[in-house]
Amino acid sequence: MFTGIITDIGRVAQLQRRGDLRVRIDTGYDMARVDLGASIACDGVCLTVVEKGAGWFDVDISAESVSKTNINGWTEGTRINLERALKVGDELGGHIVSGHVDGVAEVVGVRDEGDSTRVTLRAPVALARFIAPKGSVALNGTSLTVNEVDGCDFGINFIPHTKEATTWGDVALGDRINLEIDTLARYVARLAEFS
Repeated sequence: MFTGIITDIGRVAQLQRRGDLRVRIDTGYDMARVDLGASIACDGVCLTVVEKGAGWFDVDISAESVSKTNINGWTEGTRINLERALKVGDELGGHIVSGHVDGVAEVVGVRDEGDSTRVTLRAPVALARFIAPKGSVALNGTSLTVNEVDGCDFGINFIPHTKEATTWGDVALGDRINLEIDTLARYVARLAEFS
């Protein structure tokens, strides 16, 4: 489990096809304190550390994960949001995030509003019903509050701190974004099916 509070910006250093996709990610984390087998959310995708060294770790990514996320767009040098798994006693500053991406949204609007940036995203039709104004979503692993919803489109406001502490300062039209809907929204919708 994660909180959606990004703690490092990693960089894709290598990609290798070995049956599954093996990716090496450069990081500022002290890898001596990260166990093999640990989970790290990489742009919101929960991945397992399979090899590590000073300033880097490797993950194996299945074809299923590649097909359901924006990972197929990663290249050497791609910057990605990183978060280590939640530990008992950690502050829950965002919302409960599983690291299981539900689909990919597309950035369809970007405009500055003062020092902040308003981004409009288009969710897949099947996921749009789970997104509500003032509700939570995880986008590329970042816990965010939805401002408004119009059909499949929804808006997020990025303050300067978020743009500096995550990869959101690089956002551009057409970007494909990993979307994880709020777990509570999923269960409320499921319960409503039986009412």
